[in-house]
Amino acid sequence: MSIRSTLAAMAGTTDNYTQDPSGLLGGFNEHLVHPIQPYQARKIYLCPGCDSTIDAGVGHLVVVPDDAPDLRRHWHRGCWYKERRRLGHHRANTTG
Repeated sequence: MSIRSTLAAMAGTTDNYTQDPSGLLGGFNEHLVHPIQPYQARKIYLCPGCDSTIDAGVGHLVVVPDDAPDLRRHWHRGCWYKERRRLGHHRANTTG
């Protein structure tokens, strides 16, 4: 079972729940990006992009490498977008 299927099963949804077909969240082939809504954020995390905390109640992203699901990290949205730019991956063009 793939990490995508496992996370989808845990969330009680299909694989489409964990995928980002528009590319707006910044998922690309080797990462699974899952948005966390403020009401879902119940713990404090450390963002690897800026080394500051993501407080409980703050929306953010969980980024899970496909090949190493135990290395999942919680990122501020802006920090993840900056990391994607640094890696050479840019936001999808949504202007049709």
